[in-house]
Amino acid sequence: MNIHEYQGKEILASYGVRIQRGIVANNAVEAVAAAKQLTTETGTSWYVIKAQVHAGGRGKGGGVKLAKNLEQVEEIAGQIIGMQLVTPQTSAEGKKVHKVLVAEDVYYPGETETSEFYVSVLLNRATGRNMIMYSTEGGMDIEEVAEHTPHLIFTEEIDPAVGLQGFQARRIAFNLGLSGNAFKEMVKFIDSLYNAYIGSDASMFEINPVLKTSDNKIMAVDAKVNIDDNALYRQKAYADMRDIREENPIEVEAKEVGLNYVDLDGTVGCMVNGAGLAMATMDLIKYAGFEPANFLDVGGTADAKRVETAFRIILKDPNVKAILINIFGGIVRCDRVAQGVVDAYKNMGDAINVPIIVRLQGTNAAIAKELIDNSGMPILSAVEFQEAADQVTAALS
Repeated sequence: MNIHEYQGKEILASYGVRIQRGIVANNAVEAVAAAKQLTTETGTSWYVIKAQVHAGGRGKGGGVKLAKNLEQVEEIAGQIIGMQLVTPQTSAEGKKVHKVLVAEDVYYPGETETSEFYVSVLLNRATGRNMIMYSTEGGMDIEEVAEHTPHLIFTEEIDPAVGLQGFQARRIAFNLGLSGNAFKEMVKFIDSLYNAYIGSDASMFEINPVLKTSDNKIMAVDAKVNIDDNALYRQKAYADMRDIREENPIEVEAKEVGLNYVDLDGTVGCMVNGAGLAMATMDLIKYAGFEPANFLDVGGTADAKRVETAFRIILKDPNVKAILINIFGGIVRCDRVAQGVVDAYKNMGDAINVPIIVRLQGTNAAIAKELIDNSGMPILSAVEFQEAADQVTAALS
């Protein structure tokens, strides 16, 4: 579950991480009030107005701007709120901005030059260990740094038996070229950041940039956070941070009815039971020369009601030109699935206007094929993987 920058900073602050302070606003009037409050609390006279959407690269799309007075705060907030923000991490359509974060200016002059770093905590799936990734090249796309200057990216793997060790935090601060108070601040920052990552059951904490201020303080200027969905049952406070306006509406609807659905860009809809079979089915579609329109796992039950619900969700995607149902009858009998498909087709009537290809294997597969073939419905049946691929090709040719 992705959360907004201001929410990620709230989590960080609760674990003792120094953050760029800010107040969220839903309209221009609230933004001005937030700016006045910030001035009272922090003394700042300039303000950073940041669009709150679940996407990186907001500055490149005009979603992060500096305001030097209250008039500019009102003007800029009014421009950003309600805009369709297009960034390198959104679709061409972009995302609508519903709120902004009015943040203090932390790039004030002082005894030293400011510096920006990149720091993230995430799981290294190759080793099964948490990893801190960091670089001196903060404020830039880490993908660009990895491509052009990979030697500037460092990693520190954490042994799960002992957790983050002090020498590791010190090594990070040293590799970032820090000394004196900034070195001590970075050591504390890394320790608190890692505690926030573990304590919130996150799958990623990305801070870009981490700022060394002109008076040698270390703080998080941004926060991109992803909380592990599987841990939300024990993270009730974080679960309430979910903003469904930022999510794909079809995926939200599917989740509400207990279907595992991920929207993709292809033309062949998939209805499958089991994640492994779903991945294999998407491979099958690609080998046939097409692209899957979705990942949809109906789970262990596939009665008429569940199949009909799955049909309706798949068909909400206007790009779907055919639907491939690929079910293994282990927990559920194939004949029951076949009857569910036929009943759902009858119930939906003209709502189904694309070819349906059904491959059923497992318990009572032969009976299932017979049910479909004798249903009188325009449903194509298949037994083998390749046969199903051929049916898709024929239907879309």
